[in-house]
Amino acid sequence: MAATMYSQPNIVDVPSKFFGTRTVTVQTPTFYDENEKKTYPLIILLDGEYLMDPFRGTMSYTSFWDDLPQVIIVGVEHDGAEGRQDDVITYKSTGLPQGQGDQFYQFIADELIPFMEKEYRVAPFKVVAGHNVTAGFLNFFLYKEKPTFNAYISFSPVMPEQMEVRVPQVLNDIDKKTYYYLATADNDVKSIKKKVDTLNVNIKAIENPNLNYKFEEFKGATHYSLVAMGIPDALYFIFSEYQPITSKEYEEEIVTLPSGYVEYLKNKYKTIREELGIKIPIRLNDFKAIEAAIMKNAAYDELEELGKMARDDYPKMIIGEYYLGLRHEMKGETRKAIRAYLKGYNYEDIGDYTKDLIIEKAEQLKKLTE
Repeated sequence: MAATMYSQPNIVDVPSKFFGTRTVTVQTPTFYDENEKKTYPLIILLDGEYLMDPFRGTMSYTSFWDDLPQVIIVGVEHDGAEGRQDDVITYKSTGLPQGQGDQFYQFIADELIPFMEKEYRVAPFKVVAGHNVTAGFLNFFLYKEKPTFNAYISFSPVMPEQMEVRVPQVLNDIDKKTYYYLATADNDVKSIKKKVDTLNVNIKAIENPNLNYKFEEFKGATHYSLVAMGIPDALYFIFSEYQPITSKEYEEEIVTLPSGYVEYLKNKYKTIREELGIKIPIRLNDFKAIEAAIMKNAAYDELEELGKMARDDYPKMIIGEYYLGLRHEMKGETRKAIRAYLKGYNYEDIGDYTKDLIIEKAEQLKKLTE
């Protein structure tokens, strides 16, 4: 396993008809160049000057343990405090982007994202994050007929006119799966927190199955410190489907099912592969979790389908034959089980699924037939 999952970031000038060029910082995983077919979710950080390092650190640590996926991170820089205000300027009367604010909006949606999709292997799943004025500004990408991003991370947003009403209206009608994370703190700026609390109440009232919403108010935190607390919280929320099966998930969501354990596993990885755009084989520990649920509930017929899934993801490995042999064994089909186990000897070891294991299983069963 690599010592770090992310190499040094690159400074990139993105061509723009509005700005000539805009400087962004692009962070790719360490082994990005080794697999030319692998794609990665994209995280765009407004206020990239100070959000890049904490996001990069969180993703490096969590992807090291395969808790969260490897991603491509883009930090968008602003030209100092004045340039930052110009990038997010809005009309006071309508609360919509004005002047350079409108140009910055179009740069992100119509120039930066297409640039990243052309120059990098970007998966369909895209995230945007911001703090303070940029956290409010990122909501404009929701207003599009086809929203730009799949997930939104808003840390203590300063919101222009009527945004606390408009955002819930948009989220109420959203027709694709969308993640929305909103955070404040008990010591946040009072004027900001008041509108954030209103926005939270309005979003919580929404009944839309396409919306995945989380609100967090960090105790003892301020307008600035809440960001450090919120980054891992937001990322674990947004990429919750990616995480390996946990003990809690097993105990509360899987083993309690009356049936359909393999279907649960299929749906989990369908989300990872299709919605997040991350093509990974099923983890061995996730196979083991489903195997344990099947065995505990005596749903032995499901072992055949589990074996087929293992064959698909690990065609050269023993694991698929092991599950087919285990099904025959648990169904009392001893001779078929022996043949299945011995067939696995022609395949390669993977994890705990080894030649020694299947030979031992076959020898134990042979004694029953003597």
